[in-house]
Amino acid sequence: MTAATIHPTAIVDAGATIGDGTRIWHWVHVSGGARIGRDCSLGQNVFVGNKVAIGDNVKIQNNVSVYDNVTLEDDVFCGPSMVFTNVYNPRSHVSRKSEYRDTLVKRGATLGANCTIVCGVTIGAFAFVGAGSVVNRDVAAYALMVGVPAVRIGWMSEHGERLELPAEGNGEATCPATGQRYVLENGICRPVMD
Repeated sequence: MTAATIHPTAIVDAGATIGDGTRIWHWVHVSGGARIGRDCSLGQNVFVGNKVAIGDNVKIQNNVSVYDNVTLEDDVFCGPSMVFTNVYNPRSHVSRKSEYRDTLVKRGATLGANCTIVCGVTIGAFAFVGAGSVVNRDVAAYALMVGVPAVRIGWMSEHGERLELPAEGNGEATCPATGQRYVLENGICRPVMD
């Protein structure tokens, strides 16, 4: 394993945990309580708060702030300038640090460029949030979400290909890139294990 690579302009506060092979680029700030896994990439101008847990192989593109109470599981992709929040009803003159809401992004999910994730939601495994969308409620695993507010318009494979499944109802589909089969039953999409 190779040690983490940290650009000279980055600030990594004492106490932060950073896994082997992780790359931290220009003007990044990692707070002392942050836990970052192996083989991650934090692009230019990323901020990571104290109460943040980031899994392995997570890609965080430029200009993303991962605030307190956000958890990113393994293989999550955060597109350029996407936004997390941690206070639901902020006011400058009212301190609400004790009211932070937890946000969980499960394994393999993609959060597109400039999307906004309103705090207190869970993004399911391998879900795909389109660029510019605003997510204000939980997202099912494998769901394709777009719009303001985001609505489910379909389903995505683990490989990141759109599945020929209805947005609602039941069905079966095959990932065009890998041949992996998926089934949709009662609003739950899942891969078929052979």
